[in-house]
Amino acid sequence: MPIIKPISDLRNKSNEISKLANISNEPIFITKNGEGDLVVMSMAHYSKLQLKLDLLGKLSVAQKQKSEGDKGKTLKQVMFNVRETINANR
Repeated sequence: MPIIKPISDLRNKSNEISKLANISNEPIFITKNGEGDLVVMSMAHYSKLQLKLDLLGKLSVAQKQKSEGDKGKTLKQVMFNVRETINANR
């Protein structure tokens, strides 16, 4: 169930909102005059969302490449590149 709080709580109970955001690890929807206005979330939750968006973007690119006929790389090629990168960083 979504967490919904009035904007007055954000102003008057910011510490409680912060604690709630970190404990629930969910976004908190802030309303203004009964209408949705803001979303507040913990940095951890925001970071997870950013990682998911990045992954979805990469999957979208890969799907487009495949639909255009790109065969991709073999596991052997990928592992060779990974080993080269690891050895180069030593």
